[in-house]
Amino acid sequence: MPRVRYPLKWRMPNPLFFAVLVSLLAGCASLPNTLEPRLAREIDAAVAAEMERQQLVGVAIGVLRENRIVYLKGYGLADREKQIPVSRRSMFRWASISKPLTAIAALQLEEDAQLDLRANVRKYVPEFQNKNATVTSRDLLCHQGGIVHYTNGPVIATPRIYREAHPFANVIHGLDTFRESPLVNSPGAKFAYTTKGYMLLSAVVERAGKKSFADQVRDRIANPLGMRTLQPDYQWRDISGRVLGYRKVDGKIIRSTNTDVSWKLGGGGYISNIEDLARFAEGLLNRRLVTAEMEQRMWTPQLLSDGKPTRYGLGFSILGTGPDRVVGHGGAQEKTRTRLALVPAKNLGIVFMSNSEHCDTTAFTIRLLKTLGVNPPTPPR
Repeated sequence: MPRVRYPLKWRMPNPLFFAVLVSLLAGCASLPNTLEPRLAREIDAAVAAEMERQQLVGVAIGVLRENRIVYLKGYGLADREKQIPVSRRSMFRWASISKPLTAIAALQLEEDAQLDLRANVRKYVPEFQNKNATVTSRDLLCHQGGIVHYTNGPVIATPRIYREAHPFANVIHGLDTFRESPLVNSPGAKFAYTTKGYMLLSAVVERAGKKSFADQVRDRIANPLGMRTLQPDYQWRDISGRVLGYRKVDGKIIRSTNTDVSWKLGGGGYISNIEDLARFAEGLLNRRLVTAEMEQRMWTPQLLSDGKPTRYGLGFSILGTGPDRVVGHGGAQEKTRTRLALVPAKNLGIVFMSNSEHCDTTAFTIRLLKTLGVNPPTPPR
């Protein structure tokens, strides 16, 4: 008589099973490379040549054509000592490419009538010390507010004792690092690049949007664009895939310092993999973040109060005119060098991340754009 097989009793799988499954599914969801093989080989050759010329440790790039991501790849090492290669999952600091995130959040708030870009920022952030001058969010967006940067004027911090373990995760507390500093010029009088100005703008965004700045970046930008890894680079968090940084000293490549950047989140404190930086570029090219009218304002060089033009719009640098005009932003910080370069008239772009502080991202980006058939304007030195 045959044996009867009864159904086995179902048991809850080990939680590790679900973690592995989620990881596998996330990997399957990664974007495929669709760049034609010939051009992919040319891109790889350009990257290899430039890495050798500049003695770079690690690089990740993304290529966009027809307004979509077509190529993502890592090169070199994320950890030279352990021989861990750069991959599409490697996490690089954005550095100052964080500023366009802040700009987009502010411009969306203006489109929603929650933020008046022409109002004094003290309307939203009274903690910012009165400077006997009206500094507006528009001034901050285009670096015309006269806010001190690092070495262009006295930086006066406000001594405070905080109860929080990590006080600068609160962007309002971050203002304590400079809010008593005098202006370096009258608002509108000159272009003076400033990370601290964008820290102030992130505080304005937080107050105007009635939600923490980091949550607004997540909800307004990261989630709509499917950016799964974009997050504040908080040193107290264990962020999987963080690359190590390297710098050149006396001709030798050594490890970078592991500095805390939590205090300047809106000006240079984000981290992600190359895919998410490419998704941000793709969202910009496809106008998924702001309206056409706002895009035109955002990517138009802003004028000084005397009518002279600058090379900076609202959160983005602008280089050249015509079909080869490049808009974007660069980033330079301990452990990283980055570049976002879009050519809207040709529906293409390049995103670039390196863990080598000695990297010349301008030279690298120009070489890649030329490989794609763009003749980018030479930036001023």
